[in-house]
Amino acid sequence: MARRLQGAVLAVLCAALLCCGAAQAHNYHMGMADIGYNAATGNTEIVHTYTAHDLEALLANLYGGQVDLGTDDGQEALRRYLDKRFVLSAGGKRLPLQWVGVQADADTITVFQQIEHTALPAGTVLFDGVLTDFIASQVNTVNVGAAAGRAAATLTFTAGQAEQRLP
Repeated sequence: MARRLQGAVLAVLCAALLCCGAAQAHNYHMGMADIGYNAATGNTEIVHTYTAHDLEALLANLYGGQVDLGTDDGQEALRRYLDKRFVLSAGGKRLPLQWVGVQADADTITVFQQIEHTALPAGTVLFDGVLTDFIASQVNTVNVGAAAGRAAATLTFTAGQAEQRLP
């Protein structure tokens, strides 16, 4: 009987430890962006994906309450933030990122942007500080598609390294 009780207690403790691990599973804060040239449209396309919880917490902190990304005002709040924290520039001039839209679900927020009728020029610099001003451990990964004379590359951005020249 004592062994059964010990076994039951051990099972409960193991289950509790697993639940604690699941509750703390969101210790890794990350964002992902893909930048590519669409030859059919002549546009450079950017697709960002972030953890919904992190971006919603940031916007709530910035604007003093929950921001509904299903509304024009909510999307405008997100656009204003991204315009400051995700910047492509070439020759010292900011490239005009056009807002295409946003798609939000319970887990992720995906943002679509483009630069119309433009391929990224050689020497383009990317500043990606999305969420790094709010979450010190945020890591943003950017995949840059191959272009004329340029190989595809993956870059990593953190609070300590928010700006890099694209290959």
